[in-house]
Amino acid sequence: MELQERKEILARWGEAIKGLDDTQRDEISWRAAGQNAWFTPQSIQKALEGVVHYLEAEQLDQWLAAYKFPNPQPKKIGLVLAGNIPMVGFHDLLCVLVSGHTALVKLSTQDKVLLPYLVNELLRPISENMADQVVFAERLEGMDAVIATGSDNSSRYFDYYFGKYPHIIRRNRSSVAVIDGKESEEDFTHLGRDIFDYFGLGCRNISKLMVPEGYDFQFMLDTLLRYEGVIHHHKYSNNYDYHKSIYLVNKEPHLDTGFLLLRESKDFVSPISVLFYEQYSDEQSLKETIDNHKEKIQVITSREAWFDGSLPFGESQQPHVWDYADGVDTLAFLIEQHKA
Repeated sequence: MELQERKEILARWGEAIKGLDDTQRDEISWRAAGQNAWFTPQSIQKALEGVVHYLEAEQLDQWLAAYKFPNPQPKKIGLVLAGNIPMVGFHDLLCVLVSGHTALVKLSTQDKVLLPYLVNELLRPISENMADQVVFAERLEGMDAVIATGSDNSSRYFDYYFGKYPHIIRRNRSSVAVIDGKESEEDFTHLGRDIFDYFGLGCRNISKLMVPEGYDFQFMLDTLLRYEGVIHHHKYSNNYDYHKSIYLVNKEPHLDTGFLLLRESKDFVSPISVLFYEQYSDEQSLKETIDNHKEKIQVITSREAWFDGSLPFGESQQPHVWDYADGVDTLAFLIEQHKA
């Protein structure tokens, strides 16, 4: 199958996903939530919108124009997918398909409904051949290369079992917002999406704020009140109650909005319902702190993207198809496998 044909099939797949009716969306949302209570209809809808964006013909053309595809020597690529947010592994699957390889997919136990539905119910009617390039497996065997996503703990397991293969192994990362004190209500409204989309479970969710010394949080917290409905999700509420109890028992200083806890910390990965913050004295010290932790940071956001290398508030969970996790070019890795 030639690249142009693959692009056309993928674009048609995106149209099919976009065309899901309410009954179909309700069905897959109900089934997915049965496995993972974090997967609400709203979060699944947002994830589907992201997938559709990846598959837009213009996005595909712009993305793939930067690569030179060799004569195809298709390989079997093992994919170990995470399950923290709906279809978080779709981008890896897309990269395998557009590069002409076969994907051997080990789904997360927390997300076994959505991708099989998209492949078997929506892609297969468009192209049997491309759908056959996706093999869902409980155990990965016979692969030529591996892309595995997990935690710092699981990465050690991945290194042990997959180290002999060409591989990309992803570890824990988190995202940071830089505050300079000039933010408007609109800025903080957008920042709220970066914090609360997917209940803060994604590596692109903001889990830490960098704020000027002596920063007054009141205006920010007043604006974030519009997201207080998050507390009505039972799993989020359980996390909030637990961490609030810990902070109170240990007499740890913190701010409490009734649905979000803020605590000063040098750490970058905060628990669900908690937002860490760290103070900086000047822009130079801010840059040094960020640079010292860049291997653990997925995304940085700031007001109108004023901070170097950052995205505007509200865009942390809106990646383009050419925005690679951990800054590692997945497609270049897969193209290289044709030559191996």
